[in-house]
Amino acid sequence: MKIRVVSSKDEIASLSSDEQIVHLAFRPSDKDIFSLIKTCPGTKAIHVPSSYEKTISRSIRMFLSMQNIALLEGDVWGHRKDINEYYEIKKIVIDRINELKNEGNSEKDIFKKMKKETRLSQDLIRYLIKS
Repeated sequence: MKIRVVSSKDEIASLSSDEQIVHLAFRPSDKDIFSLIKTCPGTKAIHVPSSYEKTISRSIRMFLSMQNIALLEGDVWGHRKDINEYYEIKKIVIDRINELKNEGNSEKDIFKKMKKETRLSQDLIRYLIKS
């Protein structure tokens, strides 16, 4: 699974329309989020750093909720945008989540195990478990 990393609002217009998960590495305004949704209508989740997540307005949160778009808090640790514009969640992580689901583990147990095994943000782990 790939997450498109966007470093500035200027990049939004150049995104591919089929991006599904986008990490905004800048403090987005309401206008930036509307622009992102317009440019990428298939967006399923927006991932933002913790400090920026707190500044997102209630109206945007409501809008995202109505559009069934998840707002995820967290960072993409160790990613270098100058090398690759995508942060990749390795297939082994997805396979491990599926393995734990097939073993009959609860979402809570899967979350605890994945939190220990990966450096992914808590919201992103929860999103992966549900999807």
